[in-house]
Formats: sequence, structure tokens, C-alpha cells
Amino acid sequence: MQAPVVVLNTQAGERQFGRKAQLSNITAAKTVADIIRSCLGPKAMLKMLLDPMGGIVLTNDGHAILREIEVGHPAAKSMIELSRTQDEEVGDGTTTVIILAGEILAQALPQLERNIHPVVIISAFKRALADALEIIEQVSVPVDVNDDKAMMTLISSSIGTKFVSRWSELMCGLALKAVRTVMWDKGGHKEVDIKRYARIEKIPGGEIEDSCVLDGVMLNKDITHPKMRRRIEKPRIVLLDCTLEYKKGESQTNIEVTKEEDWNRILQIEEEQVKEMCDAIIAVKPDLVITEKGVSDLAQHFLMKNNITALRRVRKTDNNRIARATGATIVNDVRNLAASDVGTGCGLFEISKIGDEYFTFLTQCTEPHACTIMLRGPSKDILNEVERNLHDAMGVARNVLFHPRLCPGGGATEMAIAVGLERRAKAVEGVAQWPYRSVAESMEVIPRTLIQNAGSSPIRVLTQLRAKHAEGLSTWGIDGDAGRVVDMTEYGVWEPMAVKQQSVKTAVESACLLLRVDDICAAKQARTGGGGGEE
Repeated sequence: MQAPVVVLNTQAGERQFGRKAQLSNITAAKTVADIIRSCLGPKAMLKMLLDPMGGIVLTNDGHAILREIEVGHPAAKSMIELSRTQDEEVGDGTTTVIILAGEILAQALPQLERNIHPVVIISAFKRALADALEIIEQVSVPVDVNDDKAMMTLISSSIGTKFVSRWSELMCGLALKAVRTVMWDKGGHKEVDIKRYARIEKIPGGEIEDSCVLDGVMLNKDITHPKMRRRIEKPRIVLLDCTLEYKKGESQTNIEVTKEEDWNRILQIEEEQVKEMCDAIIAVKPDLVITEKGVSDLAQHFLMKNNITALRRVRKTDNNRIARATGATIVNDVRNLAASDVGTGCGLFEISKIGDEYFTFLTQCTEPHACTIMLRGPSKDILNEVERNLHDAMGVARNVLFHPRLCPGGGATEMAIAVGLERRAKAVEGVAQWPYRSVAESMEVIPRTLIQNAGSSPIRVLTQLRAKHAEGLSTWGIDGDAGRVVDMTEYGVWEPMAVKQQSVKTAVESACLLLRVDDICAAKQARTGGGGGEE
């Protein structure tokens, strides 16, 4: 199905209110959902995005697509925010949440035409959401996070719909290893910060199979002086957040030199200051000094004489990762440097040349609670897509460590919610029953879209699936490759409960938010002129 190319915009001078504003919002939300509807499931189509500079991005990642699309309609912008929220919270399910939100709003349209008040519709939606979350809890099953096979199966279901599905086993292994490396259990409190401590380094060249997770950190840096050591086993590491250069006077400082001896004295003071800094470092006997700022030639000379290797201008984020991996403490002033600040948790420091560039490796760490994932591949575009997919896989692994429960994939959970809500709808009194049922109907959009994307007949297959769920077989879903009904326990597609709950929550709540809008007006521009005339 070809996505319609629609320019979503509201004219600055035009005011939309009441029913017209609601219709405008629903249309915009539906259009955004239609754009990425074909990107769901293993048979998903790719989108080719052209940026203003002429660059091309090929992807089927919902979040990546919506991030690049330019829209003018406020409701469409808020839909795009949804995918960003979903991506930051749970890392997966960005396409699902947009399709669901678009469908729930589309189903709200007939309710508005029946003259049901938006507040009644919203309260029915909220009630349906509470029941839906209950049903998700019922169909979910616990999982053992230490069982590698179960975890790999789970992560592969998130990658299965992506570009890297061909290297599924390799990518699942990378994601699982990275997340387990980064995990830090502080007295029962788990911390898994993949954003800060698991860095993905992309190096074009080589094969995708050469990608690996390092038990330590890798930097795109070379040593500052050619005679310094390029390989050190079990190095003692000092991390600095200050310069190893002569500290010049503050701005507006002028020195007037009249005698030659004074000039020599100034140079001597400079040398003494740098020597004092270097002596403070040498006192703790490090093998490697890494600083976020500069290292002067004189400091390099002193460090080299004492057989100390130096790296300069390292990013702050990289420095934090090195500190976490090696056990070193980042010091702001060399005069405060103590022996306890030196990191000894690294097994090997080595500088290697890959392609045309030099890379520093700090590996074989004893307890690396930070890591670098080195990705190799034929081109930059492919590496960017692999990185996006790997981010989703790590998000899934992280969620399961926090909430070790799984839901059946392939649209099975959504169908279970649809059938469950349909049954409970009979207990809802008054006109609220209609919008409550509309949530049940809109949940079917996920299995329906999977069937459409696989090229099967939606009506026939969806009827079969509905019949299975009516019998109470809540683990039956859609095989996204063949477009037929299968049992997910045998087919092996599972998703974290956290992703499912977040998708349904975000979709329903955003639909409620957009239905509450009954007026769209453009704010006036701030006056820049200094005239004191009347308005």
C-alpha cells in the first residue's frame, strides 16, 4: 500500500473550533498513521527519506521515519512526539503506538457524529485502557532472565522485522552481552543505562560478522607523542578533567617586558607550573593519563621521560565510560590527585590502526560496567540502520531485566485485548458503551496490518484469529511472513510486557488528549518594532 504524500498544515490566519477542530486533528493523526502503516512486521516496506542536503536514509524504523518528516499540523506534531516518547521509554514499538493512536482516533469519529460528548468518549476510553492493561497482565507469562536461549528468542522477535534480521543471532548476542555488561546492581537497585554506558562505534569496512562487544572502552584517539608506549598490560590509569598546560592570566591581562631577564623569568614560571602539574601526576605512578582538555608539549616531554602515555581531548561521555570500566575517578585538579583515584581494573591498553584511523582500546576489564559495541559493515548507510536496530534490541533486553514478563507477539496480545474488551462492553451502561467498543475494534488494526503487509486476505485470516481468541486461545497470532494464524508459543515470537503496556497507554492517552482539543488558533506574532502606536 503506497503511503499518501500529504502536506499537513494549518494556515496561520485560519481559526478552527468545535467539531471542525476535532475533525482536523483526527485527519492529521490518521495521515501520520497511514504513512508508516506499511512499516509494521517482518514483511515491512522501507521508506526512502531525502534530507534537504541531498542525503538519503533507507529505513523501516517508525521513529527514524517520523523524526525526518516535516509536518506543519499541530496534531501531527504531537503524534510524532508519541514515537519519540515510546523510543525513549522502552526503545521498541514506535510504529505500533502511532498506528494504534491513529486508529483509536479514527474510531472516535463515528462517536462524535453520533453527538456523544468528547468528555463521555474520553471517560469510556480511560475505562477501556484500565481493562486493557488488566488483560495484558493476564496473557503475559514470566521469563527467566538468566536463560540465554529464552532471552535470545525474545530479542530476535524485536529484530525479526528489521533490516538486520539476516544476522539475527549475532545482533541478539551483541545486544544481550552489552546490556548485561552495563547492568549494575547496587544493593538490590538495578541500573541499566544503555544510553550513557553502551556506546556504539561504527567503523565502515570489514564484514558485519566482525562486529563485537568489547569488555571495555574504545576511543577514536591516538597518543600525543610518537615515543610514548602504544601497548601496556595492566595499566594504572589517571583520568583528568583539567588541562596540562600553562594557565595564562584572565582576559584583559597585559604584561610589559622591558628587560630580557624578565622575559626569561616568565618562561621559567610557565615551565615550573607545568612541571608542578606533571610531578603531581608522576607521584601516583600511572602508566596512562587521559584528559578531556589539552596537553602542552612541555607536559608531554615530562610524562614521556617518566614512561607515561597521554591521551588528550577525550569526550566527557567517553571519559565517564572509562571511569566506570576501569574503576578510576575523574579528577578536576591534579593537586588533589590521590592514589585511590588511579584505575587498575583494565587488563590491556592498546592502540590499533583500523583503515586510515587510529583507535585506542582499553579492554580485558575485570568488572566493566561500561562497554563499546564495535560495528563493522560495508557502508555508512548500512551501519546507521544496523545501529538503529541494535538500539531497539538493547531496549528490549533492558526492559525484560526490569520487568521479566512476556506477552505473545504477532498481534496476539492486541487481539486478546479486542476480544476481552468486546466481552466486557456489555457491562458498560449508556452511550459510553459505543466508544468503549470502538477501542476494542481499533485494537484489531495491528493483526490486520500484519496480514495486509504479508499480502494475505485480512477479512478471512482475521475472522480465523477472532474465532481462536473467542475459544480462549489467547496465544494465537499472525505469522508475519506467511500471513496466516499460528500459535505464538510454537512460533516463538514474544515481546516484553513493558513495551505492550507502554504502547497501549501512550496510544489511548494521546487519543484522549487530542479529543479534548476543541479550538485551534494561531498565536499572534510578537511585535519587534519600538513604535508606540495603538494596536
